[in-house]
Amino acid sequence: MNSEELLTQERRLQFDRFGNDVAIELGLHLLDAARAQGLPVAISVQRNGHRLFHAALPGTAPNNDRWLERKARVVELFGHSSFYVGETFREKGTTFEAESRLDPDLYAAHGGVFPVILRGTGPVGTVGVSGLPQAEDHAFVVAELESFLNSRDA
Repeated sequence: MNSEELLTQERRLQFDRFGNDVAIELGLHLLDAARAQGLPVAISVQRNGHRLFHAALPGTAPNNDRWLERKARVVELFGHSSFYVGETFREKGTTFEAESRLDPDLYAAHGGVFPVILRGTGPVGTVGVSGLPQAEDHAFVVAELESFLNSRDA
């Protein structure tokens, strides 16, 4: 995916409201989907830096939590998905690690964390997974976010 396709996802996948109850429902939605697919992922949902949901399925390790934190910091700083941020650097012929001047122990522009965007407000949190290759982490979050938002509109 290129950066424009990734931005289109962000424009499309937005919430009308996002409180603790919605965050927990979203986390449970991702947890159910990951279990159904047998995915070894850790899941995190945050609002304004407050972790409201966390789960770690069999096959994950503490390092998955560290990846989630590093990717979430990128989303919080840039206001875009961690995959989008990494892709913008790749499209310029460089890497996030080489050009961002951010500590790679604290920031990772790898796919898997998506901004929680409140319609009319902007990013207010993050939702993400860690445990798969970055494109798969991103694709899972996007697919389940879309499913979750569509089910709430029905």
